[in-house]
Amino acid sequence: MARLPGGGASGTLQALVAEAHAQQGDIARRITDAMDSNRRRPAVQSKPRSYAVPNDLSEMLAERHPLRTLSDLVLPQATKAEIEEFIHEYSEIELLRAHGLEPRHKIMLVGPPGTGKTSLAEVFARELRLPFFSVRYDGLITSYLGETASKLRKLTDFVATQPCVVFFDEFDTLGKERGDKQETGEIKRVVSSLLLQLDALPTNCVVVCATNHPELLDRAVWRRFELRIEMPLPGSEEIAQWFERLRKDYGSDISNLEQNFISALSGRSFSDIESFTLDVRRKVVLARGKLTANQALLNGFAKLKPQQPALGEVYHSQTAYRADPPKRDRAKSNKGKAKVHPSEATLI
Repeated sequence: MARLPGGGASGTLQALVAEAHAQQGDIARRITDAMDSNRRRPAVQSKPRSYAVPNDLSEMLAERHPLRTLSDLVLPQATKAEIEEFIHEYSEIELLRAHGLEPRHKIMLVGPPGTGKTSLAEVFARELRLPFFSVRYDGLITSYLGETASKLRKLTDFVATQPCVVFFDEFDTLGKERGDKQETGEIKRVVSSLLLQLDALPTNCVVVCATNHPELLDRAVWRRFELRIEMPLPGSEEIAQWFERLRKDYGSDISNLEQNFISALSGRSFSDIESFTLDVRRKVVLARGKLTANQALLNGFAKLKPQQPALGEVYHSQTAYRADPPKRDRAKSNKGKAKVHPSEATLI
């Protein structure tokens, strides 16, 4: 630091003050530049946000940390395309709102058990980087008059306060047809309350519901869902994709077993196939080189129990479901007949 000429101690002090002001100005400019840079940089979250579930809701709502990504699932191409379209649509929510539009946010997943409905609900939360809440019916549904509807209102009031994905598995438990004479008046009140709550939820709350029995759903509930995705049992193409994942790890040792793999696992659910392949991998690892992947697969094929096709075949015999099924005949002569949505149009 140079001493100002002719100023003595006073000149030195003035120089110190001037230098301090200059440094403060430089720091201020750096802070301003950093703030401007942050404003221009799009916000990217490394993981889904998390919100603590209040104590009074903990019995009926659980936060789960989604682990599945879309690439983890093996799905028909048409189904995967619909999922990708929804994720893109919701990711552009600000663009849509700038044009007076809102994204779809109520999704119904329909399919037999084990076809990936719960996993897909997790995928939506993971891909959209939103907290994932799963509804617990054991804490939501009670035998006391009006209490279930009251709890449902508290639950939806909470999830409506922040962006999130809320998952209702086995949704037919809540959304049953109100014309079913076997159901009590309390269930009918719950369905009416549910309709009001679904309508009131904002678009920042993505509602994902799953059912194995779409024929049981109330027609008014069914119409609330803007996106309906069918989750079928895997076909030969999807089973072959599972085999390809194994082949990437074990190479030519199992290449000759592709058709055996497809034949042995045909008609089974994704959950069954995943369990089978994980079991093969475990046996190969635990054998410490004494068992090849080829032999592990052959042993697994031999131990597979005969497939129980009833649920999957019954499900697929009901080919498709309309979003707006007709009114059901209340006549006593129809009592006991199966209630199915007609197959006039495909679900998705």
